[in-house]
Amino acid sequence: MNRATRTIAAIMGILFAIGGMSHGFFEIQQGNTPTNGLIITAISDSMRMWTHGSETAFTLIPNFLVTGIAAITVSVVIVVWCLEFLHTKHGATVYLLLFILLFLVGGGIGQIIFFTVGWAFATRINKPLTGWRKALPEGLRKVIAPLWIWTATVASLLVAFALEIAIFGIVPGVDDPDQRLSIVLISLVSALLLFILSFVSGFAHDIQAHLAESESRPHLRGKIA
Repeated sequence: MNRATRTIAAIMGILFAIGGMSHGFFEIQQGNTPTNGLIITAISDSMRMWTHGSETAFTLIPNFLVTGIAAITVSVVIVVWCLEFLHTKHGATVYLLLFILLFLVGGGIGQIIFFTVGWAFATRINKPLTGWRKALPEGLRKVIAPLWIWTATVASLLVAFALEIAIFGIVPGVDDPDQRLSIVLISLVSALLLFILSFVSGFAHDIQAHLAESESRPHLRGKIA
């Protein structure tokens, strides 16, 4: 198993499941009322804490209360799946299906590109990284292999920062709502790029780990990435 790859995919999944929970929480606050359409604002006008703090979402369920409960329920399942089952045979496929379901029940729109990227890399958790071993020369692998945890950490902090701004609109020293929104977008784009870099670094780490294991256990040679 490619442990660094699994960890990064799990981190991404848990982060955006938390985002789904936040959507669900505010949708529940709107009570047993109709959504009046497929595109909704999770945070109602009366609860909104800043101009752009509406948390747009998509839902097939025509009721805010039920939508919120569904979003939180699916988010919890995603967290459990990421922690316990992501590395299993169909782990990546279920990961993708759960996030699609979360999208369909009001868990948020902005997560789509993230869970797609997370799923694509998660499909490599139990696969030999032969192509990546060729693409990443040994010298480069040794340089970038230790970086995956740091890039994943910074990316996670950027996502958390963007989520905080999206809900509360708090950016020290910035009062203009449009500037705050720009910071949210910049933070998310930066986080996405860092997560991709983290996965590549994670591949390098996993390849090096398999090589080290094969040297200590000769019978594994030929089965490594």
